[in-house]
Amino acid sequence: MANGVFNNAKGKVNEYVARVAGNDPGDSALVIVLLQLAEADATLEDYDDLSTLLSQSGNTEANFTNYARIELTDSVISAPSPDDTNNVQNADIPDQTYSSAGGTTDNDLVKLLVCYDPDTTGGDDTAIVPLTHHDFVVSTDGNNLQATINSSGFFQAA
Repeated sequence: MANGVFNNAKGKVNEYVARVAGNDPGDSALVIVLLQLAEADATLEDYDDLSTLLSQSGNTEANFTNYARIELTDSVISAPSPDDTNNVQNADIPDQTYSSAGGTTDNDLVKLLVCYDPDTTGGDDTAIVPLTHHDFVVSTDGNNLQATINSSGFFQAA
């Protein structure tokens, strides 16, 4: 397992991040989803929406005590900007904290997904586009759980 980009998002990740940062559409967000079971990366990357991904028996969303998907809106997301020195463009999100993660129900986690939701108020998982997946191998135990995002961002277009 490793980090990667979903096939349907290749070439589009920075565009989706810029849309959220620009509040276009107004109810858009990046959504953080944790998985406690995930298929092989090459299989995982073929899914075009979160509903299809989660409907497969090899993929199971987290359900530890106090788990909820995290929605990141324009208030915390900045549009990617070109790094002309290194000839790349990075997309970044803040580090994520899950308070009192587990305790009663614990999970052994394997993946963190960054997804794009164009309508957080009226959409469903069929409208959520998986963008990137990241190894996130950790177990919950009731303590705070920190997902530390790489200092250069969660995605880089080179």
